Amino acid sequence: MDLSGTDLTTEVVRTPRLVLRPFREDDVDAVHAACQSPDIARWISSIAVPYTRADAEAFVTGEAPAARREGTGLTVAIEADGVLVGASGVHRIGQHPLGPEVGYWIAPEARGSGYAAEAAHALAEWAIGLGAPRVYLVADVLNTGSQHVARKAGFTQEGVLRSYLHYRDGSRGDAALFSRIPGD
Repeated sequence: MDLSGTDLTTEVVRTPRLVLRPFREDDVDAVHAACQSPDIARWISSIAVPYTRADAEAFVTGEAPAARREGTGLTVAIEADGVLVGASGVHRIGQHPLGPEVGYWIAPEARGSGYAAEAAHALAEWAIGLGAPRVYLVADVLNTGSQHVARKAGFTQEGVLRSYLHYRDGSRGDAALFSRIPGD
């Protein structure tokens, strides 16, 4: 990817319904509330349980902007009609042989609106437009909702990564591997 003309610290991606923007301090409460969802914690093992306001603040003001500053990720707040409805991002920029990775979560009250697929599609297009030869995402094989989002966003399932995921209890699980390449 050629990021030479891109300021990741301020980069915003827009779709017809969404603004994919940097997190702001006033997003902390919305992130905290959304991450109380057991579904988010179930599928994203990096989400602390319990998820505290301090965790949300560390994500919004620390982790998300740090990836942008370092050039390793474009973590975005998903905003619809002025309301934060989720988070997404292009992660591992320049760090993984499979290419940059797309990830997402949607607040419970905003699910079923197609926001995750719209954001994932837009972010894959953004990365490919900057020269990524491929973009990938992984979803737990048991997470049929996330797999549906991947397909709706134009990703193609390539296979299953056996014992790829680390669960909180120390066990491991399989992940479906999806990709997008230029022309998809």
